[in-house]
Amino acid sequence: MDIKALRNEYKKGKLKDDSVYENPVKQFEKWFEQALSSEIQDANAMSFATATIDGKPSVRTVLLKEFDENGFVFFTNYGSRKGKEIADNPIGAILFFWKELERQVRIEGKIEKTSSGESDAYFDSRTLESRISAFVSPQSQAIPDRKYLEDRWSGYIKSADTVGISRPENWGGYRLLPDRFEFWQGRANRLHDRILYIKSNGTWNISRLAP
Repeated sequence: MDIKALRNEYKKGKLKDDSVYENPVKQFEKWFEQALSSEIQDANAMSFATATIDGKPSVRTVLLKEFDENGFVFFTNYGSRKGKEIADNPIGAILFFWKELERQVRIEGKIEKTSSGESDAYFDSRTLESRISAFVSPQSQAIPDRKYLEDRWSGYIKSADTVGISRPENWGGYRLLPDRFEFWQGRANRLHDRILYIKSNGTWNISRLAP
């Protein structure tokens, strides 16, 4: 296998300076809607990076559930590895890669928990099976085997009142408050378009980066 020979030429789009919004959230919304209309599977999947207090990074894929001017929201177990790292070092980065459109978006910023009301509302919207999984999975902890998890799941089904399951205290939402965006559009000859937004004193400053 010659991995060095794996390459593609990017020709599907361009990103001009005079075509981007002054507000990066609006620019993201435009690209996200185009990703959805292109029927990209899991267009809301994003790589989410955190780091320990001493700077050791980790990354995983989570699903974006909401975004607006206030930030980008996802939900998880607060006791997971990412939850513990956020508690110690509430700074993170997310990455969307839409291969079919030859685009990626990088977003960085501080992280905070969503309100209890927001977390409750989303938890209540989940399927019964997903709500039960939030209770029975000790996320990121070592378990004996697969059967252990399945037994906890089936045991909960049999013993609990599954009609009115409330959100567990160790589960809820996080919101990344962006202060940096980068929009990347693949171009021919590796002369890619990169538009950078940095927030300073409440204002978004825009510049172009070399590929």
